[in-house]
Amino acid sequence: MTRLTQLNSDINSPNSIQVRRRGFTSLENADFRVFFLAATAAMMADNIEHVISYWVIFQKFHSPALAGFAVVSHWVPYLLLAGFSGRLADRFGPRRLILAGMLLFMVVSVSWGIMFMSYSTAKWKAVVLLVIHGLAGVLWVPASQVMIHTMVSVDELPSAVRVFATGRYLGFVAGPAVGAALLLLCGKSVGILINALIYAPLFLWLIYGPYGSRDSDRQGKPQAVNGFADIWATLRVVSRSPVLFSTTVLIAASSFFVGNAYQAQMPGFALDLGHGRGDFSYAALLAADAVGGLAAGLVLESRGLLPPRVRTAFILAMIWCCALIGFARSNVYALSIGLLFIAGFVELSFNAMAQALVQLNAPGEIRGRVIGVFSMFAMGSRTFSGLSVGLLGSIIGIHNSLSYSAAALLLVYVAIFAIRYGRSRWREGEAG
Repeated sequence: MTRLTQLNSDINSPNSIQVRRRGFTSLENADFRVFFLAATAAMMADNIEHVISYWVIFQKFHSPALAGFAVVSHWVPYLLLAGFSGRLADRFGPRRLILAGMLLFMVVSVSWGIMFMSYSTAKWKAVVLLVIHGLAGVLWVPASQVMIHTMVSVDELPSAVRVFATGRYLGFVAGPAVGAALLLLCGKSVGILINALIYAPLFLWLIYGPYGSRDSDRQGKPQAVNGFADIWATLRVVSRSPVLFSTTVLIAASSFFVGNAYQAQMPGFALDLGHGRGDFSYAALLAADAVGGLAAGLVLESRGLLPPRVRTAFILAMIWCCALIGFARSNVYALSIGLLFIAGFVELSFNAMAQALVQLNAPGEIRGRVIGVFSMFAMGSRTFSGLSVGLLGSIIGIHNSLSYSAAALLLVYVAIFAIRYGRSRWREGEAG
């Protein structure tokens, strides 16, 4: 059977691994609950930092190019290092990597605060802190997915992945709201110093956490880290698996063309919509798609809806493209909020679905490597969305750059879906 035939079969069939559809099964696990809550707080702190730092950068420099660099610097480490990060999680356990990531996050927030307090904000300093922030992310994000496997059973895994993704969107919702409140009540300097403390619970819990250490790995001692040879070998494994291959292509394309680059440009969108002040209306625009993602996580998980299927993920991704095109062309604030809500709802749905499919189908002995390679494409490819939406936006305008990028992605999805699904239906008719 060729890869195309296998992929066609995969798109039209549910995942072969049967899972329970009862909602929130993973939260019955007490240790996962603690990890979920502490990680959600850390993700909220990450977004608080974005709200404050992006706003200060925009107010001081008014530079779409620098905002685009904020996206590029955040995702380039995933492109270059996520494969190694996943391998290190296999080798040494994910706990140490998450600890290192949290420590770097706290250092960056404190450094922003010192810079704001001393009135010494400069482009080169912002560039350095943005790069370090990106390195912190690549240490902890792939490792956190590996950590989930040490806590929950296989039948709880899809629930755990979606719940964890919902926590990420909860951080997106709370982050802008808390960030705006800190800006208004405490000012940018004190606000971002307070933010550094929000990372502390996960850091402190992990110091003595019973999960994710090398000694707790029941699969035995992993092989040594072999650099790019490990990544290349993992890519071959992914390419031979219909589920891993198709979900990786799906997420890589979304990250390459759009990603979340429009978030860094949100001050500009807010200004064009007549809400260019650092108040609730700006925070609401930032949080709209996160609220949609949070709603998706709560509704879908509570009802046990949309079990992991590649075909469903492709359809949801196409709806996401349409919502973003509408947002980019909208000049009505209320309509923009609604379209961002829809975008967030379907984005969580297809991203969590793809992540669950990868988790379920990754070979256990190289799970960290597979997750690392998936993260390399899922997050590292967002580097290029920073160029298409951010840097191109400085030339043709952010509305045009986002709408053109989302339209190009939609055409790619339609072509892939039509070819693969259409050929599968044609073969079924021919066989009949």
